[in-house]
Amino acid sequence: MAEHSLTKVGGESGGPRWVRELLGALAAVAVGIATVAIVASSERSELLFRDGDSLVTTLIVRSIAVGQPQDWALSTVLFLPETAVLAVLSMVGLGVSGTLALAGVVNVVALYGALRVAAGASARARAPIAGALLALGAFALLAVTEHSPSRDALELASLLATTTYYSATVVGVVLAVGLARRGLDRTRPGPAWGAVVGLGLVAAASVLTNPLFAVWATVPLGLVLAVVALRRRAALWLLAGLVAGSLLGFAGRMPLAHLIANTGAGYFDPSRWWASLGYYGALLAERWSAPWGAASVIAVAVLWGWSFAATVMLARRREVGATVVAACGWAMPLLVVVGAVVAGTHAARYLQPAVFAPLLGLVVLPMLLPQRAGVPRPVVRPAIAVGATAAALALAIGIGMPRLAVAADAPDADLECVVEWAEQSGRTGAGQFWTVRLPKTHLTDPRGLVQVDHRLRGYAWLVNRDDFGVGEVSFLVLDAQSAAFDLPGGATIDDAELIPCGRYTIADFAPDSLPIGPLRS
Repeated sequence: MAEHSLTKVGGESGGPRWVRELLGALAAVAVGIATVAIVASSERSELLFRDGDSLVTTLIVRSIAVGQPQDWALSTVLFLPETAVLAVLSMVGLGVSGTLALAGVVNVVALYGALRVAAGASARARAPIAGALLALGAFALLAVTEHSPSRDALELASLLATTTYYSATVVGVVLAVGLARRGLDRTRPGPAWGAVVGLGLVAAASVLTNPLFAVWATVPLGLVLAVVALRRRAALWLLAGLVAGSLLGFAGRMPLAHLIANTGAGYFDPSRWWASLGYYGALLAERWSAPWGAASVIAVAVLWGWSFAATVMLARRREVGATVVAACGWAMPLLVVVGAVVAGTHAARYLQPAVFAPLLGLVVLPMLLPQRAGVPRPVVRPAIAVGATAAALALAIGIGMPRLAVAADAPDADLECVVEWAEQSGRTGAGQFWTVRLPKTHLTDPRGLVQVDHRLRGYAWLVNRDDFGVGEVSFLVLDAQSAAFDLPGGATIDDAELIPCGRYTIADFAPDSLPIGPLRS
């Protein structure tokens, strides 16, 4: 009886399955806290807490909280899962930056959950929890080497810590691969309807919120499943579920067309493929020269190569489900990177599969470790597993959480000056996109600041159009990122009283007002 309690499928720690899964999840929480704490303590915190793009989900949540009518002008991405999660996390009461930090940790844990699905069921796979944690650990190492404050840097792993750079899509892609594996690992005859339906639902929800899922997952995973379907009919059903779900997601976007201010068609210009290649090449060179950048690039290349090698070895062993996982580890980056260049795109965030997809090669690594015949697989005693997990979690909470809290609550006297002045004025002001979004997010009522362009036209981009119903403003917020204003009615900044707030300047035109012009996006 005692011997049985220490043995299990896959060679992981003994004890009930739910205990092993709980320990894996807690270890993922520790990794998530440590990862986000390190990233947030670097210059990358600018992207996590203060970037104009990164604040859109917070602005949506704040707008709903104050009871504002919802009429948003969004990009092709609708941020539906990210906003829902952030809304729930905001109930904890950690403030704007604290909630964003917590969301980053949740995103990392969600990635672990998707990797755990991709690692296979305990009854079929060898050490699946260890494989998922190994992949998550590699992700964490890549993320903590990224320190640039730029959204355009080729630092793709740490983007998962934000709520606006496709974190839900990353998790959805990995989850889709995992569901495909689960369907192919089925030993009973007939289609694995649970996996087929699940894959379709994930595809539908992912495409609904971000059509980029079709490029990242539907096409490459679909091609892999199509090849497998030549010998395994079950793959054909999974392919049908993936395609049908993706089409359903596109159909679901039609009623939401009024929310999409830019369909994204302008982002793609195949005639500029050479410029796109040069752009991404320059980003790669910049990343190579950054501290730890070369190491991270080499690590990703090694993982990519390993995924290809693992695909060959698993295919020879006829481990079809695991083969699909490994194949996605090299096929996704290849197709996405080539596709991004051919389409003439110029956005580093589109290349995220180049970093997260090769992690799938580590998920299947335990299945390929050599094992001598007649030698039992090593097991980890429950006490050791519990102790190691508890120690990791204690370190993460004891060291990582205070560091994360310091980063999230870093004082910003200039921001506080603008927010305090705007709220005490009781009036409505305005500012340009990169200038006004941070103060707007921190106002008690975000309607107190309106987003405009340099000609004081309403700039309807990642903002609630209801903001512009105020019709006029009486002060402007400026900083170094603000283009020179060309104000209506012959007004100039010289007509205003200038209130210094550090890096910001408030131009107060009271008792006069400035009319907001027609909307543009």
